[in-house]
Amino acid sequence: MELFKLRLVASHMLAPSVRHLVFERADGAPVAFVPGQFIQIHFHYADGTPTRRSYSIGTIGDGKTPATRLEIAVSYVEGGAATALLSQLDEGGTVEASGPFGRFCLQPNDSNQRYLLVATGTGVTPYRAMLGQIRQLSATRGCSFALVYGARSETELLYGEEFEAFAREVPAFSFHPCFSRVPRAVPRPNDRNGRVQVALGELAPNATHDIAYLCGNPDMVDEAFAMLKAAGLGVAQIRREKYVSSK
Repeated sequence: MELFKLRLVASHMLAPSVRHLVFERADGAPVAFVPGQFIQIHFHYADGTPTRRSYSIGTIGDGKTPATRLEIAVSYVEGGAATALLSQLDEGGTVEASGPFGRFCLQPNDSNQRYLLVATGTGVTPYRAMLGQIRQLSATRGCSFALVYGARSETELLYGEEFEAFAREVPAFSFHPCFSRVPRAVPRPNDRNGRVQVALGELAPNATHDIAYLCGNPDMVDEAFAMLKAAGLGVAQIRREKYVSSK
């Protein structure tokens, strides 16, 4: 496993407890990745024990061109060791990383008509990375994409304005925000109140033409998986990645 240093070049808060960080490799080398993959940040606990945390790459890419920057979204966990490291990292600071890893990616041999992309929290990050591919696939294959994204409130809807703008630009892409606690003050047409299962059910999953991706809270992933199975989708048509917070 190759380790390399990442230097923080920019950051901003996406939500009260989520920070967007933009890194470059300290040696200036580009990073080849496929949208949907993740990197690992390596560090040590206070007692010197080595550990690492995984973060999905949020850089928008086409799966072919290496990136000069790696973007991630980090949720802060109370008392978390990674939180202590990444919340205090200033621009110019470095961390050690490895990757990319993972297979939660759009597959070149798929022949489905529609993709159902479901997420909660920072689980939406890999779908942001896929936007370049989504644009290409909608043009070359004619398939459509529906992103169903669950957040507790509008302030926690990560990259929401980006997805809204992309939906206006690419007709084959639709964005369906679901608010589980506080509805948006000024609702938008695709807003739903409740969990992601509300909007997912309205989209009427169909085994004859759908492939689904589930990413985020493990309970959501399990419940949506059961819902899709009940709708007739086979295991091969449902791709999953669970996010578990670690201290």
